[in-house]
Amino acid sequence: MSATITIENAVKRFGNDTIINGLDLSIRPGEFFTLLGPSGCGKTTLLRMIIGFNTIEGGVFKIDDQVINDIPTSKRNIGMVFQNYAVFPHMSVFDNVAFGLKNRKLPKKEIQERVEAILKVVKIDHLKDRMPAKLSGGQQQRVALARAIVIEPQVLLMDEPLSNLDAKLRVEMRNAIRRIQQQIGITTVYVTHDQEEALAVSDRLAVMNNGVIQQINTPSRVYQRPANQFVSNFIGLSNFLTARVKWNGPEASLCFEAEGGYETAIPFLKREAAEGQEVMAAVRPEEFIMSTKGETGIPATVQNSVFLGTATHYFLTLPSGREVEAIQHSDELWEIIPNGTQVRLTVKEKKINVFTADGSTPLIIWEESR
Repeated sequence: MSATITIENAVKRFGNDTIINGLDLSIRPGEFFTLLGPSGCGKTTLLRMIIGFNTIEGGVFKIDDQVINDIPTSKRNIGMVFQNYAVFPHMSVFDNVAFGLKNRKLPKKEIQERVEAILKVVKIDHLKDRMPAKLSGGQQQRVALARAIVIEPQVLLMDEPLSNLDAKLRVEMRNAIRRIQQQIGITTVYVTHDQEEALAVSDRLAVMNNGVIQQINTPSRVYQRPANQFVSNFIGLSNFLTARVKWNGPEASLCFEAEGGYETAIPFLKREAAEGQEVMAAVRPEEFIMSTKGETGIPATVQNSVFLGTATHYFLTLPSGREVEAIQHSDELWEIIPNGTQVRLTVKEKKINVFTADGSTPLIIWEESR
């Protein structure tokens, strides 16, 4: 059931607007691949081009070695799970799941066996006679997933499948979807705008913006070493500070002149970063170290804090007037630092990222920083 998906130079237009222009993508057999990005970035458009709901204005789409551009949707052997479940309200769970098999005119016995088997996989076999109106949202989504998988498609596509569920059920269902995908081994393309969801389920993910793939890699690589400022701020949260590069022989450091002159060593900086060059440092909230007693670091004033159980999120103002966010885990300090307190911020220099001043190009060597 595993297949390779290859997209070469894809183009999609709606009227005079070009949504996707020259996109290339390769998805491996059995991979759980996520298209992640803000609303309107082109991720659902690309998914609908794969299944055939959208026309293809340019490029080649292949499943394994077969070009599918001109193959009708009904002949592409692709399963689809929609945002709104699209469960047939007048059919029982069993009949919903059996629908695709009946359309393919499979023998009744085979339909019975395959439906019962997949209902056990998605853990709703005890609900096979129930009507959709008597199912929870999570149960309906399992029905939709079973219906898409039971036809044994080469590829499974999922378009924001959890967006209509409450927060707790979303976590439960994303874990179930990942478990089922690994159990079956089907190549899956998953669309979401939820960063945490993408990090939790993906083998690899592609971050998209304005129809362009900004970065493709594993969740940990994308989070730890984003390709540019957009990715750094879309996957999680980053504070962006201006700094200048200093070299002392082979050793590099960053000087935050606008933030009290704080200077820190910066391992793994590329040699193309020139002496005195202005750069953008991206510091995630958990990469700040806060101190109420230290004399080194960036001076900052606590403006507000939010206690979230395992950690406290602090909102601070720096000498330049820039507002930043820092996280302090509860096992590091029991007491919450009061508003108005003057603190010092240092950075975890091996973890922060550095980009060119315009945020477009990374200046950290990933291979050495792993």
